Amino acid sequence: MKVVSLASGSGGNAYCVESGGDILLIDCGICNRDLCARCRACGLDPDRISAVVFTHNHVDHIKGVDVFHRRHPDATLFANLMTADAIASVMKMDESEFVVFENGQSFEAGPFEVCAFSIPHDVPDPVGYLIRVEGVTYFHATDVGSPLDSIGVHLAEADIATLESNHDPVMLHSSQRPESLKQRIRGPRGHLSNQDAASLVRRFASPRLTTLALAHLSGECNEPCVAEREMREALAAAGRADVALRILSQDKVVEL
Repeated sequence: MKVVSLASGSGGNAYCVESGGDILLIDCGICNRDLCARCRACGLDPDRISAVVFTHNHVDHIKGVDVFHRRHPDATLFANLMTADAIASVMKMDESEFVVFENGQSFEAGPFEVCAFSIPHDVPDPVGYLIRVEGVTYFHATDVGSPLDSIGVHLAEADIATLESNHDPVMLHSSQRPESLKQRIRGPRGHLSNQDAASLVRRFASPRLTTLALAHLSGECNEPCVAEREMREALAAAGRADVALRILSQDKVVEL
């Protein structure tokens, strides 16, 4: 299994999981030109994307899907019912273009076994994913409002994980953002703080976990060094200082 972040942040999100030449794309929040260029930059052929799974319908996770689908019509689009309806409405697509799954039930996307689990965020029925292939399990959860135990139990199954670490509470409080936006971000259906992400990892990181990536960092209310320090302390407290830690970027391809 090869996992690559093509883009991670409020400007757009797209992640690839590759096995045996087959590629599963998680979210399609960047334009098709950038997606293809970034795939090629890390040795992935965008024409080998056989499926796309969507976490939710916010524009930074879906804004490239209409052009991508026209250019790659053989790639199957997967989403739960409420997410498929919402994406189709926002992007002026037909709901029939999506294969609909139910949360908690595994389905196959090429060689990948995929299972979606519910997460708290301010959209209809958002999800994270467990993706299994070649005996390896990948955990993916971004745009998570609260560090729920129900998310942690899925994290405990992971060999490789991508977890949101969106903001530092002090930096968010001191920012010039409107108070209503601050309340949304730190609310129970907003985004995980560095401390929230660290709490999940400290409580649920298992001996299986080898690599952890911190995703969706705020450009205004976080710093990579701040998020990394918080998480390294949590890993050390969990006795897992051996875990490889990656900080994902909005503009740079990062291989896990």
